[in-house]
Amino acid sequence: MGMGRARSTRRAAAMFCAGVFATGALAACGSGGDAATVSIYMYPEDSFQTLVDKCNAQAAGRYHITYNKLPRTADGQREQLVRRLAAGDKSLDILGLDVTWVPEFAEAGWIDEWTGADKAAAQQGVLPGPLETAIWNGKLYAAPKHTNVQLLWYDDRITPAPPATWDEMMAQAQELKAQGKPHNILFTGAQYEGLVVFYNSLVESAGGHILSEDGKSVVMDAGAVKALQILKQLTTSGITDASLTNQKEDEVRQAFQRGNGAFELNWPFVYASYGKEKPQDLPHFKWTTYPSVIPGTPGKTTIGGIDLAISSYSQHKPEAFEAALCLRSPDSQKFSAIKDGVPPVDEALYTDNAPLDPTKPVDPDNNPSMATEYPMRDAILAALKSAAVRPLTPAYQSLSTVMSKILSPPSDIDPQGTAQELRDQLSAALESKGVIP
Repeated sequence: MGMGRARSTRRAAAMFCAGVFATGALAACGSGGDAATVSIYMYPEDSFQTLVDKCNAQAAGRYHITYNKLPRTADGQREQLVRRLAAGDKSLDILGLDVTWVPEFAEAGWIDEWTGADKAAAQQGVLPGPLETAIWNGKLYAAPKHTNVQLLWYDDRITPAPPATWDEMMAQAQELKAQGKPHNILFTGAQYEGLVVFYNSLVESAGGHILSEDGKSVVMDAGAVKALQILKQLTTSGITDASLTNQKEDEVRQAFQRGNGAFELNWPFVYASYGKEKPQDLPHFKWTTYPSVIPGTPGKTTIGGIDLAISSYSQHKPEAFEAALCLRSPDSQKFSAIKDGVPPVDEALYTDNAPLDPTKPVDPDNNPSMATEYPMRDAILAALKSAAVRPLTPAYQSLSTVMSKILSPPSDIDPQGTAQELRDQLSAALESKGVIP
């Protein structure tokens, strides 16, 4: 899912209700009265209740949103939603879906298509990559709420000039190793979705494909094999952490902060963590977009995020569509980006310099802006404009499980042999399109 989204809130929500959206209705923050209840089921996001309160106030008594928190893990979230939807549960209205779940839920008939004015509003200003995750078979089935992309992080005292390509990065790592300096290339090498995301980024950067465009057949072309070759070289050249196969996002972050690496491929959440734990070194913590596999062609990173869908079993569909649009409006996206560290899908927000409360001066501690919270926003936007999505298929859960198992440990990869194993096993997984709870 939108990996890297964890970030503790630092400012009181009172300021938000008092003036962020500058509407008189905000005096009613938190009121619900006897309005029809519209439920949203989504992962725990620290400041999301404040958005719910704001949208309830704007609804002016026509409906009342309730925020139901799903488990923190993606598997736990999906399991709860799948079981309740499979049982036809009518108490679910808005669903916060990981960007890989939309095809599965649409194919199962659990979520409604967005049409007309709702569709136009959900698509307006949204970057192409995030929008692609909400579409299945040419139809819009969700409204992108937030997105995420990984960047290449480095310390300019160790690496004054970041590498432009994977070959350059591996060569720099070898040179630093020979000099006795931090040299490891750190990435999510554990057997889980993070390894699949990393591999998919390499495949897309190499111009390759794992599945066909319609998601109905396995391709595993030359670009996919090239990505396997890079993974093999990367993990057998003495330039990865000894704990690679146990490393997920936070372990990667910690390894870099301990001085165990020269390069970190990770989500933007690492910047806030670095600033909190090593503030004296923050001016040297730099970032850039993913290195290229093909020189002269931008590297691609796989996007994460959350899309808001409307349950087919909802008893309050008009209200649910309206509420979902409010919860992911540009103002709501900006608030969530600044307070909870989840990058927006609206392109215009990446050049928005106004603070949360536009009536007061920018203050990094009390009235922050996108500029104060996202100094790397230009790199995030550049990455989003060339971003890759994970293979779109109703069987993605099965495919992800297969890929993470076959790719682990990466040092055991035999590019041609592993490619054929992936072709065989992924083809078998595609043939079973049923829901896996």
